Amino acid sequence: MYQRKLEECLKRVQKPARYIGNEFNSIHKEWTSDKMSVAFCFPDVYEVGMSHLGMKILYHMLNEREDTICERVFAPWDDMEQEMRKERIPLLSMESAKPVRDFDMIAFTLQYEMSYSNIVNMLDLAGVPLRAAEREREDAFVYCGGPCAYHAEPLADIVDFLVLGEGEEMNSELMDVYKVWKDSGKPREEYLMEIAKIQGVYVPSFYDVTYHEDGTIKSFSPNREGIPQKVKKRIIKDMDNTYIPEKLIVPFMETVHDRIMLELFRGCIRGCRFCQAGYIYRPVRERSVEKLLEVAQNSINATGYEEMSMASLSTSDYTKLFPLTDGLLAMTVDKKINLSLPSLRVDNFSMELMEKVQKVKKSGLTFAPEAGTQRLRDVINKNVLEEDLMRTAKIAFQGGYNRIKLYFMLGLPTETDADVLGIGELAQKVIDAFYEIPKEERKGRSISVTVSTSFFVPKPFTPFQWEPQNKIADMEAKAKMLKDSITNNKIVYNWHNSDVSFLEEVFAKGDRRLGEVLITAQKLGCKFDGWTDFFDYDKWMEAFQIHGIDPAFYAHRRMDHNEILPWDYADIGVSKEFLIEEHERAYRGETTPSCRDACMGCGAAQFGGGVCFE
Repeated sequence: MYQRKLEECLKRVQKPARYIGNEFNSIHKEWTSDKMSVAFCFPDVYEVGMSHLGMKILYHMLNEREDTICERVFAPWDDMEQEMRKERIPLLSMESAKPVRDFDMIAFTLQYEMSYSNIVNMLDLAGVPLRAAEREREDAFVYCGGPCAYHAEPLADIVDFLVLGEGEEMNSELMDVYKVWKDSGKPREEYLMEIAKIQGVYVPSFYDVTYHEDGTIKSFSPNREGIPQKVKKRIIKDMDNTYIPEKLIVPFMETVHDRIMLELFRGCIRGCRFCQAGYIYRPVRERSVEKLLEVAQNSINATGYEEMSMASLSTSDYTKLFPLTDGLLAMTVDKKINLSLPSLRVDNFSMELMEKVQKVKKSGLTFAPEAGTQRLRDVINKNVLEEDLMRTAKIAFQGGYNRIKLYFMLGLPTETDADVLGIGELAQKVIDAFYEIPKEERKGRSISVTVSTSFFVPKPFTPFQWEPQNKIADMEAKAKMLKDSITNNKIVYNWHNSDVSFLEEVFAKGDRRLGEVLITAQKLGCKFDGWTDFFDYDKWMEAFQIHGIDPAFYAHRRMDHNEILPWDYADIGVSKEFLIEEHERAYRGETTPSCRDACMGCGAAQFGGGVCFE
């Protein structure tokens, strides 16, 4: 019934390919009473969700279980949502157009704080009770994973549980426990008690939080026997033996990352003090060249994509990058498959690497110095020198490139006006480097440098987690100062929305008191907050006001090292003592070497199985 009504709606919406399903390599299983069902939800539109590698892995992995059905669910764009609400169509899965509320499990991936309102909106559209405490035994369990699950207290009253870490093993263990519980007749809480024994599972309702009069957390403690004070994350130790799908779904429409994604390794050796991913994914664990080449060949055979991207936090840090690229080029050049290497660093870029990148097609080059002066790059532990950038720019220009993108952040700790203006000055030096190349080598080419800045969002589990964010007026003043300082029309300047950055910080550092704000904001119409088409700052401020909460408490307050933090429930392996040491080093302008150069004792070695360089 719903499928027929949905098909009628397709005639009246943009991009109907977002909703039709049945793509090549999608999986369709027969629904029988003996099977468990998982609605794997991505809280954004189809073309964003279908670009996410983690969703592809878990979708195919769960469907390899004979006793489990896993189907995809994406947030409908506004035009489709309006049609669905008018026609009384609930949120449906892609594969079988089943109502999401009829699944046993509803799993969301949390990639970005600005998608939280979409989670509430999708649950509302599905007809699922918004608060975990309101769900009955027959209702689906709602849970979340992904990087934001480590600091998702704003969702504490909305989700039944969170999974911390890499989900390949955990999701299967959750289904094993559910299979036993489903036919047991036991209450809902019994299932939660059982899975709370699994490493990496956090059940917010099993913890009580009290607050001081100033709003800071007074206590955070388990309210049941056998529940750990902290939940330790899960990692996959052996990357060669982890699950990798051989037949990826090929969408009918173009997606954000419309390509094969080859995951080289997890973790990062660098320790940039602003980067949450660099800490929560420690330790580094690489895949072998042999395994990666096998995966690449299988993916080419099963998809027909014309581009392959090597995915990791810092691609050029893969220890066997050149043997890998040689092997990949041998299987891609003749087929005209472009090889893309994102996340390259300016301090280990070479002519040889550049020539490999442009064998099939010359893609753009993007680098992230992050700060405009060496002083500030030392504060954030970027460990990149100006001469590294100039050397890399010249290599690129000599190789035929004439367009480079540079990414920076505004509002970093200790930032001065000189640091802000240094961004424009550094971009000008890149322009100058182009004109230092002999005229005959330039061959009439012009130069263009795009400078993009985002506003710094201090994230949990980084050395800067205690830092306040710049106020909105200060952010905008810095962007204007930089814009006014750039007078060369060969430099294009773009910057991020300061209102969005502010709200991102509020929910990154927020506690469970923000749950009701989220629910109220959704009722006011907040959704797709990462999209400029929909973000409405005034509605959010109204929601905060209704609940008597000042969002500046979370964004603009310097937190104390001894304070109980809303995300202290999670143990990522990196100790708080290490983060404090790094915070103090930042203010002394001291850099920390990469993990390959020296072990600083962050704590991640406790997980074993990976490569901790000592």
